[in-house]
Amino acid sequence: MNLPNYQKLLDNLIEKNVAEGKVPRLMLHSCCGPCSSYCLEYLCKYFEITVFYYNPNITFDDEYKKRVEEQKHLIEIYNKDKKGYPISFIEGDYDTDSFYEIAEGLEACEEGGERCFKCYEFRLRETAKLAVKIGGFDYFATTLTISPKKPARKINEIGLEIEKEFGIKWLPSDFKKKGGFDRSVELTEEYGMYRQDYCGCEYSKAARGL
Repeated sequence: MNLPNYQKLLDNLIEKNVAEGKVPRLMLHSCCGPCSSYCLEYLCKYFEITVFYYNPNITFDDEYKKRVEEQKHLIEIYNKDKKGYPISFIEGDYDTDSFYEIAEGLEACEEGGERCFKCYEFRLRETAKLAVKIGGFDYFATTLTISPKKPARKINEIGLEIEKEFGIKWLPSDFKKKGGFDRSVELTEEYGMYRQDYCGCEYSKAARGL
């Protein structure tokens, strides 16, 4: 079975919008500053972006604070350097209880399995919900597909299901393609950013032996 090339779909959509002179508004869920670095560099030339930092799966308070500050700092740099259209920022509620609720009964799942899928869905649903609540957004998306450890196919499938639920278009992506992940590493080093070595929750930290 031939799987969709989600990055090609994104490239084609951008090309069409540019040809039509459109600059759509995008609600972009971000998992962290380093992962968002390339995604924002690439997308801010074509979209008016609001970054929604919503990650209650980060179950250690000090870790959460470090990551959210890195995200804010990166956006400040990009806006100052005028890399593209100005980027806005919204920080979601940091409610770890909500993560533990969706992870209940899935604690023993391997990283990258059903617990992670539930976590992706949870964060993407909140992103779509906020975009609809504020209004005026054309798309919602996530930076999660830049990670080599996260399946772009599954994330896009989840996004498309949520699109049906909320009536806001899902922006397809596979940001690790076209050297995206490598570029994010370069940008992280260039800006001296803190780059974490696990996804965020206590289960992923334990799985990495940290």
